[in-house]
Amino acid sequence: MVLAPEPEFEQALNEIASTLGPLFDKKPEYKKALAVSQIPERVVQFRVVWEDDAGNMQVNRGYRVQFNSALGPYKGGLRFHPSVNLSILKFLGFEQIFKNALTGLMMGGGKGGADFDPKGKSDNEIRKFCYAFMQELSRHIGADTDVPAGDIGVGGREVAYMFGAYKKARNEFVGVLTGKGMSFGGSNIRPEATGYGLVYYVGHMLSQLPTPTDYTGKRVLISGSGNVAQYAALKVIELGGSVLSLSDSKGALIAKDAKGFTVDDISAIANIKLDRKYLVDFVQSGNVAERFDYHEGARPWTLVDKVDIALPSATQNEVSKEEAEALVAAGCKIVAEGSNMGSTQEAIDVFEASRVKSGANGIWYAPGKAANCGGVAVSGLEMAQNSQRLQWTSQEVDEKLKGIMKNCYEICYNTGKEYTPSNTAEGTLPSLVMGANIAGFMKVADAMKAQGSWW
Repeated sequence: MVLAPEPEFEQALNEIASTLGPLFDKKPEYKKALAVSQIPERVVQFRVVWEDDAGNMQVNRGYRVQFNSALGPYKGGLRFHPSVNLSILKFLGFEQIFKNALTGLMMGGGKGGADFDPKGKSDNEIRKFCYAFMQELSRHIGADTDVPAGDIGVGGREVAYMFGAYKKARNEFVGVLTGKGMSFGGSNIRPEATGYGLVYYVGHMLSQLPTPTDYTGKRVLISGSGNVAQYAALKVIELGGSVLSLSDSKGALIAKDAKGFTVDDISAIANIKLDRKYLVDFVQSGNVAERFDYHEGARPWTLVDKVDIALPSATQNEVSKEEAEALVAAGCKIVAEGSNMGSTQEAIDVFEASRVKSGANGIWYAPGKAANCGGVAVSGLEMAQNSQRLQWTSQEVDEKLKGIMKNCYEICYNTGKEYTPSNTAEGTLPSLVMGANIAGFMKVADAMKAQGSWW
């Protein structure tokens, strides 16, 4: 059977499959599990008809990919962006399966969204779209079936509108969405969780480098300027590192000196982003122009000569082979993804070759499914709080998040070490991408086999 091309999904599938060889060599029966798990349990596609402020009818495509429920209800975000299509959502949903498995919480994997662009829309138009979208989606989700969350283009406002639409359609107040407001079942630390979790994960990597260290004085490149990038930057600054870059779809902002961005800079950028403006607007406001260089249409990876840590936190495929080589040349020691599939396969190959060939002088790479699982982990904690009709303090949630990221790192590290080829040079750091993929895949595959999904 000839299937339509799905480049993003095919890339994600190849990224997983290319690292499962050592597992298949030892346990070839798991090949059957891969053949089954790469096909979603269910794909829902529907039209969304809504009315704009001028009274004109508009129509968009809506989707929900319910990929795998072996470990729990489908769990994954909703993305509103013109680029949304089935290939992108299948890639995100497939990654989500194994990311959720690595959290240790009872969550399956899914993803959804629409090709709706919230930029340039009024609050009233966004509300109308969210209600129209949820009118259909509400038929297919539920607190014990499928629990969506936010993603690109879907923040607290959109989640709140969709929660209200679900409640109206189904006449029930349940934890059917995560990322909710604190006044109606949200969790502390949820907005910060992905960025904080990313920094906690990298902290464990730093502590196990050949020369153990921490964030103090480290030069950190971050891409993106949304929630993930903002809170990762704030946590890096808090822990003593210097954030030298942020970016958005229009260009990259590079600090001119080693002090980098300040907490006040991040706060100002957050306010600009709430108004759906760009980093160029930040440069043109106040007295910040002399402290930063703005590079239109660029990403930060080739713009700084000396780097210790790189945290891609914008979108998929934002680090190319050439940019990966630039990071190697800049002396970067760690690359960890705050975005999903932030590096191309060619970039990952560069990082992994550097790790094997250069040892302590190479790059140690952590994939998004492990390094950025803090966001969905706190979504899982929000589900637990909703089930108990409780709300934990920020300190309680943050401590649980730290524990989840520590366990995730140790699983990736130990599994990578277990499946490291026997001819690898002594002292070589284990592959965290192989460790994450094998550990997440085996947990899901074992649950599927026990439930009769493959044999």
